[in-house]
Amino acid sequence: MTRPADTADTTGAGPDHGRHEPDGRRRRIVEAIALLSTGLLAGAFGYGAVNLVQGFKAVPLDVRLTFHTALMKMNGLVMQTTMGLALVSIAVLAVLCRGVARRLAATAGVLVATSFLVTRFGNVPINAKIKVWAVTTAPPDHAAILRRWEIFNDVRTGTALVAFVLLLVLVTARLGDRS
Repeated sequence: MTRPADTADTTGAGPDHGRHEPDGRRRRIVEAIALLSTGLLAGAFGYGAVNLVQGFKAVPLDVRLTFHTALMKMNGLVMQTTMGLALVSIAVLAVLCRGVARRLAATAGVLVATSFLVTRFGNVPINAKIKVWAVTTAPPDHAAILRRWEIFNDVRTGTALVAFVLLLVLVTARLGDRS
């Protein structure tokens, strides 16, 4: 039996999305992990962009550098773990999906990978400089370097947020057909 074009399955999961099959259950678990980790990533980056960066701008430079350095001690491990979990769960989700859902998951994966790469090769090297400045002195061009850090932060925040939205679209499109 075929479905009318306006109700055709675009998620690639079949008419009942495997609700009673082991693969359907596995997919829902992977979706939950991907949504949670990507949502945490986007939320943490978003909180940082909206609150922390603005707070950094409101305090004297020595306070900013000291706080930034202290924040990075835990932040590095937490954010790398979150990004890794997001990447792995999205990759598994892309394998479990077909059609539009696979493309959405793959695109979300590329965006999370972009967040990781921008962090690793953009923010982290500047964080290392900030750590040195906190115990010595900032160079004359520190404002430009800190602005570059903020631009990298905006990019990784945006890519994480769009990845999360794509996963929300993927999952809610499936949920709408379950009722």
